[in-house]
Amino acid sequence: MKRIYKFTLLFLSFCCTTTFGLSAQSISLDKVGDQYVLKSGDGFSGQKDYKVNGEVQKLNFTNGQANLPVTLKESKFIYVKAVGENVGKLYNSTGTKLRNIPLWLSLLPPLIAIFLALILKEVLISLFIGIWSGVFILYGFSLKGFFSSLFTTLDTYVVNALADKDHLSIIVFSMLIGGMVAIVSRNGGMLGVVNSLSKYANSHKNAQFVTWAMGLAIFFDDYANTLVVGNTMRPITDKFKVSREKLAYIVDSTAAPIAAIAFVTTWIGAELGYISDALVQLNIDTTAYSVFLNSLGYSFYPVFTIFFVLFLILMKKDYGPMYKAEKRALETGAVYETTTNRGEEEVDNALEEFDPVPNATPHWYNALIPVVVVVLGTIIGLLYTGWDAELWNSGKGMLGRMSDIIGNSNSYAALLWSSISAVIAAIILTLGGRIMSVGDTMETLADGFKTMLPAILILILAWALGQVTKDLYTADFLTGLLDGFLAPNWIPAVTFIMAAMIAFSTGSSWSTMAILYPLMLPATWNIAASAGLPPEMIMPIFHSVTACVLAGSVLGDHCSPISDTTILSSLASSCNHLDHVKTQLPYAATVGGVSILMTILSMFIPIPTFIWFVIGLGILWCIVKFVGKETMA
Repeated sequence: MKRIYKFTLLFLSFCCTTTFGLSAQSISLDKVGDQYVLKSGDGFSGQKDYKVNGEVQKLNFTNGQANLPVTLKESKFIYVKAVGENVGKLYNSTGTKLRNIPLWLSLLPPLIAIFLALILKEVLISLFIGIWSGVFILYGFSLKGFFSSLFTTLDTYVVNALADKDHLSIIVFSMLIGGMVAIVSRNGGMLGVVNSLSKYANSHKNAQFVTWAMGLAIFFDDYANTLVVGNTMRPITDKFKVSREKLAYIVDSTAAPIAAIAFVTTWIGAELGYISDALVQLNIDTTAYSVFLNSLGYSFYPVFTIFFVLFLILMKKDYGPMYKAEKRALETGAVYETTTNRGEEEVDNALEEFDPVPNATPHWYNALIPVVVVVLGTIIGLLYTGWDAELWNSGKGMLGRMSDIIGNSNSYAALLWSSISAVIAAIILTLGGRIMSVGDTMETLADGFKTMLPAILILILAWALGQVTKDLYTADFLTGLLDGFLAPNWIPAVTFIMAAMIAFSTGSSWSTMAILYPLMLPATWNIAASAGLPPEMIMPIFHSVTACVLAGSVLGDHCSPISDTTILSSLASSCNHLDHVKTQLPYAATVGGVSILMTILSMFIPIPTFIWFVIGLGILWCIVKFVGKETMA
């Protein structure tokens, strides 16, 4: 903890001293009537390019002065930067005088959000205070500004985050998916899928393999995945002497990774929202879904984690604390540690909200049909909204044409259509099977909506924080700070490490995405552009950073003892929480190290990314083969 605080103080000191050394200090802004007058301080006469509130303008200077193409009535904040310089200057223009806002302060809102989440262990209040601090910076450091910024946080930033059509689409989609998950859990469909596969769990190895397969099958929500698979498979894995630590690891290491990379999940709405905001800010002519799909080619950690678990199971090997836990379970039959009085009494498995109703017969199709509807519905919706005869007849290969059509699609409409269709399918199957009454089904649907409320609140505050950092030009400041200091090709690896550290500290993948996406995506594009890279060379770096925010978030989440999914995995598996963290950490660190290596290599050696996946998986296979010790007969 002390190291983190020291690092932060050093980082802020570096930001402050660097800011004062940047060339933008020579410019100043004045009000003259209804006009803003820019003074360059060098007596320059002629035309020069300046970035004014995000747009490049050609300003005509006479004796070092130029009128800005912005009037007093048009803007509350003015940001001016000479094209080619590192950073600019930001002014508050709401009062009678212009207030210069030091740009290093733009880092405070996300940093405040991070460290408050670390201290308080509460993401919502941390994000809100982060937003409030940013608005306070924007509106002036005064007693009046302290209170007015509180009100502005709500009536401007939070309300505007809700007023965006795309944001509302994401909220509705998330609620509908939550409702579908609740219905298929209560009508016995989810249990039916598990029961259908559990009959194949007839040995120590197969019990683990079926648990792994179930973790992949329930791909659309990490919470549902963790709770359903852990609770359902626990009696089976106990029977074949699989340690609770191993069960918790398999559950935890399939839930978030598959939810992070599958294209129809409760995560996808949030991911698309963050990506879309960055695309709009950068004026990039593509869709969020297209960026997400391309980023999968760099999502090393989630893919490696899923296969690493499989290698451990198939090769019947483990190492580190997990090896000791597995040997204990196999040799003594104690599936959890009992020598320190840490057993089942510590955990509560009464997760009734995911239990089927008493009269429900578990039929696998009650869950599979709605899931198939949402998956196929999304694909059909993407193709329908993105269809263009010219794109289809472009002469590209099948994958190239499909990518172009999906990139041209309305992903929000496709997700909404598929999710409401899946909910209708789940309701029809429930009512048709006389499993629940109409009233109970609607109540379950509403309960499903409620389960998404915490995530939706995080989303709303994250969007608001993203807008604050945009108004403070945080990404522009980071660009100037890192430009010339960090080569564009190193940004993905640095982003991955930052995401892992933040997720470990906060215990939340969602809060990490909320903080980093609005910062790193614009900063990545601007740094790469200022380095002279053309758009076609920037996009692979942009895709990799998109993947690294998510992948690093999942890694930090796996390592953190305060992570919600880690805690749920311990709970659902009836495993002591610290035992789960201790045994999982070496495995997560192993996969994380290989993922960072592949991320770096993929940015410096221009070969197809699937080759790096093959190489990375080969390294992990060798680690299991030569480091792991056999635990099964």
